[in-house]
This record gives sequence, C-alpha cells and structure tokens, in this order.
Amino acid sequence: MIYITRKEHFNAAHRLFRADYDDARNMEVFGKCSNPNWHGHNYELFVTIKGPVNPETGFLINLKELSKIINQFVVDKLDHKNVNLEVDFMAGKLASSENLAIAIWEQLENPVKEAGALLHCIKLFETERNFVEYYGPQTN
Repeated sequence: MIYITRKEHFNAAHRLFRADYDDARNMEVFGKCSNPNWHGHNYELFVTIKGPVNPETGFLINLKELSKIINQFVVDKLDHKNVNLEVDFMAGKLASSENLAIAIWEQLENPVKEAGALLHCIKLFETERNFVEYYGPQTN
C-alpha cells in the first residue's frame, strides 16, 4: 500500500452563522467569523490517496489525473465563490472547515475510486495556523 498526496488551493468566502440564532448569539458563538458581510480565506487542500502501485506505470494513479479530479469536483466549484451561497455541495450546511472537509471527501470519494485508488485523507488549511483532517466516515 502506498500513499500519495496532491496539493491544490482555492480562495473562497463564507460566514459562520446559524439562521436560528439572533445576531448576538451568532457573534457569541462564531465571533468575527459571523460577520454578515462575509470573510474569506486562501485555502490549501491536501488530498491523500492510497492503493497499490501499478507495476506497468509505476504509479498509484497519475498525479495529473488526480489534479483533474480534484479541480473538476472541488476546486472549480469553490474557487472565488461564496461557500454559503454558491457551492452546491454545501447547500444547507454550516460552512465550517470541518463540514467543508467532509463535503470535499464526499465529492472525491467515488471519482478517486473510479480512477483506481482509495481516498485516505482530506487535509484543509483555512489559515496558516488552522486546519482540519478528515479520514472518512468511521464505522464501529
């Protein structure tokens, strides 16, 4: 089993808030991130896949193909967009980094599998200091 990671990036705006909270409660829970006029990030996305090396090519999968998958299913939908308003796979979800990482996994899992690998980890940096890692749904 080999693991390989592709890094992509995108810029997006969002607002952390709950419609069922008033402005004071949203500010208490989410702070500046609840700014009604949105705020943005320069996200860095690391997608790690795993599987056996193809003896014919020496690759797990071609990284150019992985880049195309990530861009088609994730980056093109997020880059320079408002996560709360414009991203179909985030509709009805609170636009936290945690929820975004889970949604990115859901977008990539099947296309990566169709390309001959398994998704291992989504690592999403929101800032230099804050990032989330998601390893898929856990079954007990």
